[in-house]
Amino acid sequence: MRNKLLTIIGVLSIFIAGVSFGLNTKTEKKDYSDELQIISTYTDVLKLVEENYPDPVKPKDLLYGSLRGMLSALDPYSTFFTPEEFKEFTTETQGEFGGLGIEITMENNRLMVVSPIEDTPAYKAGIKAGDVILEIDGQPTDKMSLPQAVKLMRGKPGTKVTLTIFRKGVDKPFKVEIVRDIIKVKSVKTKELENGKIGYIRLAQFQENSAEEFEKALKQFKDKEGLIIDLRNDPGGLLTVAISIADQLLPKGKLIVYTQGKDPKSREDYFSTSDPIIPTSMPIVVLVNKGSASASEILTGALKDNKRAIIVGDTTFGKASVQTLIPLPDGSGIKLTTAHYYTPSGALIMNKGIVPDIIVKVSEEEEINRMKAERDAKLNGKEVEIKDPQLEAAINAVKILNFAKKLN
Repeated sequence: MRNKLLTIIGVLSIFIAGVSFGLNTKTEKKDYSDELQIISTYTDVLKLVEENYPDPVKPKDLLYGSLRGMLSALDPYSTFFTPEEFKEFTTETQGEFGGLGIEITMENNRLMVVSPIEDTPAYKAGIKAGDVILEIDGQPTDKMSLPQAVKLMRGKPGTKVTLTIFRKGVDKPFKVEIVRDIIKVKSVKTKELENGKIGYIRLAQFQENSAEEFEKALKQFKDKEGLIIDLRNDPGGLLTVAISIADQLLPKGKLIVYTQGKDPKSREDYFSTSDPIIPTSMPIVVLVNKGSASASEILTGALKDNKRAIIVGDTTFGKASVQTLIPLPDGSGIKLTTAHYYTPSGALIMNKGIVPDIIVKVSEEEEINRMKAERDAKLNGKEVEIKDPQLEAAINAVKILNFAKKLN
């Protein structure tokens, strides 16, 4: 085993050296004594494991555990994937995968729900943005990595999983039993409001095909009196898709978003490159809440800062970092934060979110009742009137904008 452990030490040394020396070749000469001390400490720990741990140890497990810990120390979004986990993770942006249908993150060692995805088992079970998952089938989550938690929640369609949930405002944790299913996410849904005068587009996630679906929806509504884009509980998705959708709405040449990495010269600006699909005079209102994150916030910030839309609802989640998926030679991979993104006005919304122009807060009870009513209506296949103060405010905003337009 000693030779295997020495191999791990060598691999880790090369990895640290690669990060420290290979990626900073343009910087001034640096004292690497701290990094060498870290390697020395790592060597000491491995030696203690070799000499004292009573059970068999797989060297690869030790290495993977070290890499997982390294990345989890950075932020809630950077993580290491084993080959199996990496393969599973890369299926998520394709629009179909097995599981519960929730976007989760790790925050202060707590497994937190960013948002339930509409029409999925988690959504139908009443899981909410901000819920903390304390246990998965009785297993505490406080020492789990994000991929480990995802793996536990996935499984054969039709099987059950029990989540122990802590929810702000609820006296004590409670259990929710959810039946796993194949998650087929339809990212864009449309309907007409106010007797066909206002177009409504619900964007559930930013997937590979979402921009194309959104474009089709826009073309249907280009002659309407106004447009409402509902991004509530949209956990985000692909940066490129958010940029593409913003491009469909903004005049040519407008800054959509910019990203800034560690290198001062790494700033990348993203501009709209085509003419908008709908008239620039058409009022747009965007609906958001605390479950609107990442790509949702990019689109919201682009429309708000370019004065192309009025934002209605509650403050968004506040995720303004860009992750890059990097495959490794053995089939494993990492998801690494490589940049922050900024709205056109230069705002960094990390952990702050975007504050709407018109704030319409709803209570936990109102939100749960709305979600239940929507779920029941879909299950019964009936159109029912659902009380939705935020949507009502958005409709009123469109009417006011149209009235103001006529006055001008």
